[in-house]
Parts: sequence; C-alpha cells; structure tokens
Amino acid sequence: MENQLKDIMVKEYNELKELLKSMEDQHELFLKNDIFQLENVVKRIEANNMSIAKLEVDRRKITGENSMNEVIRVLKDDELEDNYRNIKKLLQEIKVQKESNELLFRQGLVFTNRVLNIFSPNKNNKTYNSLGRMGR
Repeated sequence: MENQLKDIMVKEYNELKELLKSMEDQHELFLKNDIFQLENVVKRIEANNMSIAKLEVDRRKITGENSMNEVIRVLKDDELEDNYRNIKKLLQEIKVQKESNELLFRQGLVFTNRVLNIFSPNKNNKTYNSLGRMGR
C-alpha cells in the first residue's frame, strides 16, 4: 500500500508539473495573441486535468476516507511526507498561475468590450434626470 501510494503521488506530481507548464504556455500565448495555439493549449490543459483526476481517484481508493495528513501521520514515512509537501506547494503555484491567467483574460474582455462600445455606441439618447444623473 505504501509503495503504491508513493508511486501515485510521484505520478500526480509529474502531471501537476505538466499542468503548470501548460498554464504558463497559455499565459505566454495569450500575451502573443496566438489564438490558434491557445486552443491547442486548452486541450492540453483538459488532458492534464483528466490525468490528475484519474490519479486522484486511484489515491483515494488506497487511502479511503482518511485525509492525507492522517495517512502520513499513521505511516510515518518521510518520503511520503516530502511528496505530499511538494504536491501542496505545486498546487499553490498552479492556483497563482490560474488566477493570473483569469485576470489577464478578464482584462482582455473588458478592453474588447470597450472597443466594441466605441465602434457601435448605444443608440438611445441619454438625458439628465432631476438629480443630474444620466438617464435613458
């Protein structure tokens, strides 16, 4: 059981590294405005997520309802604890990269919407109401 768990955690760590690499590529491609390659990276990210989910299911089959902290405390294995710490650290890096990418995409959408509003403004006549605010 212990060796299976170690193997799964090493595989999970490697898959998480691949996911982080894919997300970094996504960030760079967005900055370069390479839409076609960006689509390929999205497919790669989805594949990474599927692999990680399968490994997570395998890990949960071994650990059952117990949390990883509990399992590590019971087994008292330093290698297992190091693997778990590395995975948690990598997950934090992935979270930061994900938030960075989302912020970048949102900013791009806001910019695009503003440009669209400039080219096709609202046709309604705007007037001031009794409070001095713009009304429709």
